[in-house]
Amino acid sequence: MAIFSRLGTLLKSNVNDAISKAEDPEKMLTQMLLDMQQQMVEAKKQVAVAIADEKRLQKQFEQEKQLSVEWEKKAMLAVKAGNDDLAKQALMRKTEHEKLALGYEQQWQAQKAAVDQLKGALQGLNSKIEEAKRKKNLLVARAKRAEAQKTIAETMDGISSTSAFDTMARMEEKINKAEAEAQATYELAQTTSGDDLKAKFDALQTVEADDALAALKAKMGVAPAVTAEPAPQEQQSMEEIEKQIEAELSAKR
Repeated sequence: MAIFSRLGTLLKSNVNDAISKAEDPEKMLTQMLLDMQQQMVEAKKQVAVAIADEKRLQKQFEQEKQLSVEWEKKAMLAVKAGNDDLAKQALMRKTEHEKLALGYEQQWQAQKAAVDQLKGALQGLNSKIEEAKRKKNLLVARAKRAEAQKTIAETMDGISSTSAFDTMARMEEKINKAEAEAQATYELAQTTSGDDLKAKFDALQTVEADDALAALKAKMGVAPAVTAEPAPQEQQSMEEIEKQIEAELSAKR
């Protein structure tokens, strides 16, 4: 039995927690104001009934008091007429109406005090409603601000988390590795493919440039002229080169 009791307590606590989380402050405050205003309407009805009872008792008191005065006048008339028995009966009626008037007066005063209390309570309820209206906007603003702060805090917590930056670092490293591999593959492809033909032509252009420079120097009389033909395999002696230079200079003179 104890376990069922604990399970029941746990279930109730979970239900209450769920209800508490589901409560919307703005809706709850609006409903509270509606309930208070409904209480105000009911209270006004009760006050109106109490005021009506007060007016009724006051009217009955005044009527009985007036009847008492009238019977006293009749007793005086009977005395003037010399009819003491009739005067006594009139005075008895006067006394009855005085007693009724006194009773109605007491009821009227008590009802009047109750009405005054009800009016005061009604004014107090109206003041509370007005205060609740003023506080409602403030409380709703505070609730929304708290919710916004919670959202900001959760967002900041997500931003400050290092998991995203760790992932970004891993991806950057992976991309760098992929770029390096791609560059190496490209360079290797240039080395092993038909691009060596381009290297050969570049070498030819270098030879042509060397030949052009040598021709220019020969024209200026600085160095022997060379042809575009490949140089002979055997190297000339210094004496032969000097004789060749002198012959070319003599021919130009």
